[in-house]
Amino acid sequence: TQLILRPRLSLHRLILALIIFCLLSMEAPPLPFSRLRQVKAVDNSRTDPVVLVFVESIYSQLGQEIVAILESSRFHYRTEIAPGKGDMPTLTERNRGRYTLIIYENVLKYVNLDAWNRDLLDKYCTEYGVGVIGFFKANENSLLSAQLKGFPLFLHSHLGLRDYRINPNAPLLYITKPNQVEQGPLPGDDWTIFQSNHSTYEPVLLASTKSSEALSHFGPSPLRALHATVVQDLGLHDGIQRVLFGNNLNYWLHKLVFVDAIAYLTGKRLCLSLDRHILVDVDDIFVGKEGTRMKVSDVEALLNTQNKLRGLVPNFTFNLGFSGKFYHTGTDEEDQGDDMLLQHRMDFWWFPHMWSHMQPHLFHNVSVLAEQMRLNKIFAQEHGIPTDMGYAVAPHHSGVYPVHSQLYEAWKSVWGIKVTSTEEYPHLRPARYRRGFIHNGIQVLPRQTCGLFTHTIFYNEYPGGSKELDKSIRGGELFLTVLLNPISIFMTHLSNYGNDRLGLYTFESLVKFVQCWTNLRLQTLPPVQLAERYFQIFPEERDPLWQNPCHDKRHKDIWSKEKTCDRLPKFLVIGPQKTGTTALHSFLSLHPAITSSFPSPITFEEIQFFSGVNYDNGIDWYMDFFPFPSNVSTDFMFEKSANYFDTEVAPKRAAALLPRAKILAVLINPSDRAYSWYQHQRAHQDPAALNNTFHEVVTAGPSAPRDVLALQRRCLNPGVYASHLERWLQHYQPSQLHIVDGALLRSNPALVMEGIQRFLSVTPIFNYTQALIYDDSKGFWCQRVEGGRAKCLGKSKGRKYPEMSPESRAFLAEYYREHNMELLRLLNRLGQSLPSWLRQELQSTSWS
Repeated sequence: TQLILRPRLSLHRLILALIIFCLLSMEAPPLPFSRLRQVKAVDNSRTDPVVLVFVESIYSQLGQEIVAILESSRFHYRTEIAPGKGDMPTLTERNRGRYTLIIYENVLKYVNLDAWNRDLLDKYCTEYGVGVIGFFKANENSLLSAQLKGFPLFLHSHLGLRDYRINPNAPLLYITKPNQVEQGPLPGDDWTIFQSNHSTYEPVLLASTKSSEALSHFGPSPLRALHATVVQDLGLHDGIQRVLFGNNLNYWLHKLVFVDAIAYLTGKRLCLSLDRHILVDVDDIFVGKEGTRMKVSDVEALLNTQNKLRGLVPNFTFNLGFSGKFYHTGTDEEDQGDDMLLQHRMDFWWFPHMWSHMQPHLFHNVSVLAEQMRLNKIFAQEHGIPTDMGYAVAPHHSGVYPVHSQLYEAWKSVWGIKVTSTEEYPHLRPARYRRGFIHNGIQVLPRQTCGLFTHTIFYNEYPGGSKELDKSIRGGELFLTVLLNPISIFMTHLSNYGNDRLGLYTFESLVKFVQCWTNLRLQTLPPVQLAERYFQIFPEERDPLWQNPCHDKRHKDIWSKEKTCDRLPKFLVIGPQKTGTTALHSFLSLHPAITSSFPSPITFEEIQFFSGVNYDNGIDWYMDFFPFPSNVSTDFMFEKSANYFDTEVAPKRAAALLPRAKILAVLINPSDRAYSWYQHQRAHQDPAALNNTFHEVVTAGPSAPRDVLALQRRCLNPGVYASHLERWLQHYQPSQLHIVDGALLRSNPALVMEGIQRFLSVTPIFNYTQALIYDDSKGFWCQRVEGGRAKCLGKSKGRKYPEMSPESRAFLAEYYREHNMELLRLLNRLGQSLPSWLRQELQSTSWS
């Protein structure tokens, strides 16, 4: 009928209308969440270099080791199952490359790509200057000798090798120090070596065969005494630079060269500097059982080792943590050791624990906690221990994370603490995820372990044997910690420096090994300067990410027993603003099983925790807005903050603390929402709104006054619904999200509330038809109270204002056209029903 009535309808409008009709009619199944999130993760991080890692499977060991090094170095990456004859992932977008480096766990998957995908990948690498790293791991099906398909490179596999050395002429060397030889056999007999007469290949690592037998032929020429196990392809053959490994990453030297290969092939875009800062804390310097503490000879050894290390690590100083109550509680010889430590107190750095080594989270009163600290401070002053380092460590990491606000307050008032450290943020394991944050003016740095704990006393009784400690030092976990972290604070204990003095052995050996095999520049800074350096390197870590303490047993154990996770909401109303969220809040609060957060004295029914500065107050502050539930299993607590919807950081923050929460978003026509916000700002005497018409605001150009552009953003940006919802879907499952039709909420709230109750699985089902009544004077639905009267929201709600001008509505209809189409596609993908206003808007704009 419309086509007959409007014969001049343009062809492109007709096509658009037909497309919309098809989309409106279809009920598309939702994308699997894993796929949805994977797509968005790629789309949202194009500014930083990204590594594409092709793995054999999500469970492959080598693939996990590659990812672990990338994560430890804080490099962005994406993993894909290596395609055989399948589709290659999209490599470009907006005329630029998505990836700065490509890594193949199995280089044969790269070599044996079908012609189409191989040509596609090679063309991408040459055009965008992208290098390739590949690993060749021999298996029972590998040929003993073969030419690598498509390359002037020959392989010989299933070899046992010995005496590993570094070629000083390899261009990729950066951290790795050349001219070193690792004597002795290499582990295993599954090594692959490379040979080529082409000038494009430069050996990086070389070794000799274990067997005295000479291998007579290897490709076209005899083998020499040294054989390349890692080669660097300089790109002279086909324009693509590569680094090929003849084994996996199990051997420590491969990890070191792998880090250098990443730096070289990315032009050092993915590279740490050569500077490494280390700080060695010695916890509990006076705390320990008789027979485990330091004697005079141990203190002398501590001083001697410190002096030796200062010759290798500028400014190296052991950092001693003390609890004064335990001074002189050992044997006579150990008490003399305590005295000698104090005689040389100015040769060390010092930091306080608690006076009696109690866990701070056990103290619920700030004044009591502070008094314990004062006892320790008095002890320090009486014995001349410096008290101005600005650094402290809580016993057992108690109260640092999860945050015990009383600890931070007491630290600041008694000691003037500026820096602390912990292993627990965000979790103890894996260690490569440890990060720093700043709370209440105190900088929290990640702390690392070195394999020595309170019970680690004797070399021959080291867990797993003494070889395990040496393995950690010589290329193992401890070495990799220094390699992959620009700043490392190591935790050790008093008992590690008496007895067999494992602490001295460990760090002296580590420093010598690092300086033997790397070009790293080791140095030490006092904690406050170290924190300043840390947050210069990682400024993005300043803001914490609060998580639920009850989701980690360790965290729950060092969290106050007076606190409970039951005071966290089960669902959130996230907005956006001016869509009817206050009405929804009032309707939800009528339900006998649903409880709202307490009102804020500043923002009324909104806490606005995840979206702004209130987040810095911590979860204790947040939970104080919720009552203790009468029945945890049936009570549904919630909060509504309408600015969560379009605040970029809110979804990530909310999901960290409330990963199982359900999310309600209310959507109305974005044009109406924009106009409502403008009128809201006029009512609040915003000069930009008072001095400019709505049309002038929404159509303002980039040269308009700053306040007008700010108002324009708040009018227009929240209405880009699909983009904001996609951000929430990066952190929440589609099944956790419910779209509320704001127009239907206004016209038929009982129907909408019935759907919300089903989504929340709340019982009992509340009869909103009886609970609500329409108020003619207000023009919206209100609570029905005794006598059939209406109890409505305040006068600021349902405010009357002039209709939007036709020219403004036409402008906004065009502005939001594509955004509304994106919303249509998203909702169809998620299997969510379309809001009535969206159907009407798309149908009307398609014919206009």
